[in-house]
Parts: sequence; C-alpha cells; structure tokens
Amino acid sequence: MEDIKVVDARGLSCPQPVMLTRQAIDEIKKGSLGVLVDSGTTRDNVSRLANKYGWSVDIEEKAEGSYRMVLRK
Repeated sequence: MEDIKVVDARGLSCPQPVMLTRQAIDEIKKGSLGVLVDSGTTRDNVSRLANKYGWSVDIEEKAEGSYRMVLRK
C-alpha cells in the first residue's frame, strides 16, 4: 500500500489551506498527497494550486460539506 502524506486543512481559513498544500507539494515533489478541506471555496483554491503545478486532482465529497482531495503527480 502506498504511503500517502495527508494535509488536514479542515477548519482553517484561506490562505492557510493553500499554503499548507503548497508546502507539502514542495516537500514531496511527486507521488500522492491527500488534502482534507471543509469548504467549496477552499476545495477550488487547492485544486487551482495543484493544477498550476501539474498535479491531477480527484475529489470525494464527504458528510457535512467536507472534501477529501487526492493530488497526484
């Protein structure tokens, strides 16, 4: 099973989730990264960041408007 780094950005206000995701992307360079967020705006901002750096994004909607995102490169 693949060891995946997870950024838990639930409850954080922008730009914190984007900054944490960017830091994780810079650390791992390639592979898979999980990102947990709890708003549509944060989901969209993290998706834009990932796409800008060439990462694909899969999004799974969870209960109460939270999202599990998996970024891959």
